[in-house]
Amino acid sequence: MAKLQHKVCIVTVTYGNRWHLVSKIIERSLGFENVSHVVVVNNASPYNVRDKAQGLADERVITIDCAENLGSTGGYKTGLAYAYTLDTDFIWLLDDDNLPAENALNELLVNWEELNTPNDQTAFFSLRTDRIHHIHIAKGENPYRYYLIPDNFLSFTFLRPYNKLLKFADKFKKYKKFKKRVEIPFASYGGFFMHREMIGKIGYPDEKFYLYFDDADYTYRVTTGGGKVWLISGSVITDIDRSFQATYKRRFLHSMHLDLWTFRTYYTTRNAVYFYKKNASNRPLIFNINKFLFMSGLKFLSIIGSKQTEYKKLARAVEDGLQENLGKVDESKF
Repeated sequence: MAKLQHKVCIVTVTYGNRWHLVSKIIERSLGFENVSHVVVVNNASPYNVRDKAQGLADERVITIDCAENLGSTGGYKTGLAYAYTLDTDFIWLLDDDNLPAENALNELLVNWEELNTPNDQTAFFSLRTDRIHHIHIAKGENPYRYYLIPDNFLSFTFLRPYNKLLKFADKFKKYKKFKKRVEIPFASYGGFFMHREMIGKIGYPDEKFYLYFDDADYTYRVTTGGGKVWLISGSVITDIDRSFQATYKRRFLHSMHLDLWTFRTYYTTRNAVYFYKKNASNRPLIFNINKFLFMSGLKFLSIIGSKQTEYKKLARAVEDGLQENLGKVDESKF
């Protein structure tokens, strides 16, 4: 069992009409004996989150209301800044649909005691059951098969044509048992666990991302700063709401980038191009070849699928990422 003197502040960000989700996360969080505070950042939800939270009758729940939706970046930055002022030891970030297993927090604290490393050199990430690549990594697969693929363009590279074969082989591969913890270069917000002192080193999320890849940029600072991010397989989180990408069914001569075009696709595309060009591109020629091949393929699909408008908007998102034109944008780009 973890030491009871460890105090943990949980930070979550909610938006829209999602009380049916976030209420479950809050209630589970309050069930952990080490939890000293639960900070709920209300990203301009259309209902009174504060009243709902007060109805739980637990003084550990703190609601911060935002006048407008600040995106994931602004929401988590707000929550982290508040948590940093509290009398707590650790901060655990959870999305408003991340339901931790009943032993999830204890597993994090036990692993922390076992590693016994400097507080500003280590961060953890809980195992998300919907992330298949994390399952493979936890069972021994090389993390860099999925992370920071050299000179990739939106995860595509012509230098790794066997990647599809590897994915097919995964269906038949017999992995070893879960390792207790494995190192990964960065993580998502939901499930990220760090000591309060880490904020003094890596600061807060960069608001220019607004949505998507802000978590990768933020948590990667641990690694680039000489620290380590560990995936803790015993600390399990289940997503009780499926993302817009997870429900997409792939079809021949179709692309998720075109079929699911929304503001989410814009920010995901733009920020991914920016992040990977900055952190995984060392050979401009290879990067540009990957870009040409990927975009040419999408253009072809847009023509045969009557998605030229979506393609033009996606191409603009790509250009914004390449030119580092970040921040919240006008809706005309969607």
